[in-house]
Amino acid sequence: MSRIGNNPITIPDGVDISVDDNNRVTVKGPKGEMIQNIHPEIEIDIEDGEVKVVRPSEQKRHKSMHGLYRSLVANMVHGVKEGYVVELELHGIGYRASNKGQLLNLSLGYSHPVIFYVPDDIKLETDTPKGQPPTIKLEGCNKELIGQIASKIKAFRKTEPYKGKGIRTKGEYVRRKEGKTAG
Repeated sequence: MSRIGNNPITIPDGVDISVDDNNRVTVKGPKGEMIQNIHPEIEIDIEDGEVKVVRPSEQKRHKSMHGLYRSLVANMVHGVKEGYVVELELHGIGYRASNKGQLLNLSLGYSHPVIFYVPDDIKLETDTPKGQPPTIKLEGCNKELIGQIASKIKAFRKTEPYKGKGIRTKGEYVRRKEGKTAG
C-alpha cells in the first residue's frame, strides 16, 4: 500500500487553509480559492504550518481515502500558490487555433470549425509562432478542471500514429507506425 497519506503538507506563505464543521476544506491563495468536501470519517489537522490527513483505522477503504484526500488537498495548495499550466500543440497542415475571450475556435481539417467554450476559471491563450505548430495554453488553479478541459480539446482530433497529425500536449511522444508498402 502507498503511504502517501502519511506525508504532511507544508503550508506556503500567503496560503490560508480552514476546515469547517461539515468537513469542507477551503484553501485561499494568490491565484484563487478552492473548496473540497472531505469524507466525514477522514480528519484534517492543521498545526505548525502543516496539514495532516488522519485516517480512523487500517481498513483498506480508509487507507485509499487517506491517500486520495491528502493528494487532493496538496493539489489545492499547489494550485492556489503557483497554479497549473497545460500547453497543447496542433500538428497538421492547415490546423489553426484562435480565441475570442473564452471561446476557442479550432480549424482541424473538418468541413466546419470546432468552437469550444472554456470555463471562466481557466485562462486561455492561443499562439501561432512562425515555423512552429499552433499552441493552446491553459492556466488555472484547479488541476482536475485543467486536465479535463485539455482532454476534451485533444479529443476533437486525436493524434494518429501514421503521420502524427492531431492535437497533443507539448513534449508528448507519439509512437509512429509504418504505412503500407508496395508489394
